[in-house]
Amino acid sequence: MKALLDILSEKFENAFEKAGYSREFGKCVVSNRPDLCEFQCNGAMAGAKTYKKAPIMIANEVVAALENDGVFKSVEAIAPGFINIILDDNFLTGYLNEMSVSEKHGYEPAAVGKTAVIDYGGANVAKPLHVGHLRPAIIGESVKRILAFDGYKTIGDAHLGDWGTPIGLIFTEMQARNPSLVYFDENYTGEYPDECPVTLKELEEIYPFASAKSKEDEEYRAKARQAVFELQQGRRGYRALWERIMDISKADLKKNYGSLNVYFELWYGESDADPYIMPMIEDMKKKGIARISEGALVVDVKEETDNKEMPPCMLLKSDGAVGYDSTDLATIVQRMKDFAPKKIIYVVDKRQGLHFEQVFRAVRKAGIVGDDTELFFLGNGTMNGKDGKPFKTRDGGVLRLEALVRDVSDHVAEKMADRELSAEEKDEIARKVGLAALKYGDLSNAATKDYIFDIDKFTSFEGNTGPYILYTMVRIKSILEKYSSVTGTSTDKVRVSVDKGEIKMTAGGNDSEKKLKLQLGLFSENIHQASAELAPHKVCTYIFELSNLFNSFYHENKIIAEENEEKRKGWIALIVLTLKVLESCIDLLAIEAPEKM
Repeated sequence: MKALLDILSEKFENAFEKAGYSREFGKCVVSNRPDLCEFQCNGAMAGAKTYKKAPIMIANEVVAALENDGVFKSVEAIAPGFINIILDDNFLTGYLNEMSVSEKHGYEPAAVGKTAVIDYGGANVAKPLHVGHLRPAIIGESVKRILAFDGYKTIGDAHLGDWGTPIGLIFTEMQARNPSLVYFDENYTGEYPDECPVTLKELEEIYPFASAKSKEDEEYRAKARQAVFELQQGRRGYRALWERIMDISKADLKKNYGSLNVYFELWYGESDADPYIMPMIEDMKKKGIARISEGALVVDVKEETDNKEMPPCMLLKSDGAVGYDSTDLATIVQRMKDFAPKKIIYVVDKRQGLHFEQVFRAVRKAGIVGDDTELFFLGNGTMNGKDGKPFKTRDGGVLRLEALVRDVSDHVAEKMADRELSAEEKDEIARKVGLAALKYGDLSNAATKDYIFDIDKFTSFEGNTGPYILYTMVRIKSILEKYSSVTGTSTDKVRVSVDKGEIKMTAGGNDSEKKLKLQLGLFSENIHQASAELAPHKVCTYIFELSNLFNSFYHENKIIAEENEEKRKGWIALIVLTLKVLESCIDLLAIEAPEKM
């Protein structure tokens, strides 16, 4: 079904055309003065310059040409040329009843048949996830779900760091500690053990040790670089060791990402792009866009309009090694070959913006990506402590992600200590509410902005928080349970009856009911905007306002005690739709709701 604003805009476009003006001026928007009207059309103001006519004259002519077909309660031209709109409640109620029985609450996907690849992992193997991995993971997962809701076939790629310096450092330190391992014997021809020679816990100690040592020991650092080179060249023992480390690392990463409700369709790493690198470079040479600069092979990506420095994209270093530029370029080659996506989105730290601008320009220049494929860099800001600096542990170290999740859940559990629930129920609720607190606290901010992590604020059951949204949903479920006990009908059957249109909303009601209806009616507009702008925070803003309006409605109307059965059923249909919309929206944020709190 058409979005509400599209319906209104089409009517005004027709009215502008009928009055002798261009249809383009008929766009309607939500009113920025809700005390005066619900929607407004400002096209007369824009058209005044084109037609050299007073805007109020145009507005009056458009209002006179508008068809009065029951959509509007009132339409009024206001000086200097605004058109204020209030909807007829019968029309709005009918629109919501249609939403109730429609798939996706009447939302029309805009991208059916298109594919989008979302790169939002970027974790390094053999290293635990830390707080720096939080934002790309949860923003990327939400963007992926929003695009899927909008019709895209979505492919989330973990894009693991499995092929660079960290692996070389780990190999070098493992060999220093245990040189007799068969993986380091170049003459070994037998089968390699199935088990990894080190545990994940040991790896988590080995890497930081090796990294610190490499900064002080040039010879050690050179050995690590050589190890990477030999791994990439296919040295048999290194490949076998690398595969064992990959196995235990992936298993741990899947567990930790899964605890955040973050899932990937692909668990590719930088290594998967390796077979595409040299053919891509040869193609660039043939096209004459690769040149030698100070011994390195580069592609110039600077444009005449640039007003800042734009270094060339490096294909090969002076020693013949490949780096991140080539790996990311070749990854796009692979994605275009395998999936032919219409969107490729990178959800990574915003400080990598220059790198991705270089990469995007290079693939365009090389013809790897055509004009029909959009490339997006969704750079995320950092999660900071109350001191305004990147979040750390109390001793200044990097906090592991699983520790952060546990801390937030424990904080929620403390707030629920007095609830009469079983220990198992409390644990499950604390997990879901804690995760909602953490994720909503992040996602409610624009992805590009830094924000302060405040555990007390994020876990509050009041205000713009995840727990507040979940508490609103639980409140609706509680009302439905009471209604079921009064009527002797199960809550599932009540919801099914609303879904089938057997229980419908009724027109009329007080101001709080009308405002709740209007917010529900704007569901499609808000999700379309979130999809178009890759903006999960738009979903958060929408459901926070929806929750506020529901709670105002709840406090002003005695739903279960209402004696008029038709009116009571109408309210039940209204709150069921509210719950369904909230459920859909938190799913887009990869948040789960408990049954009770």
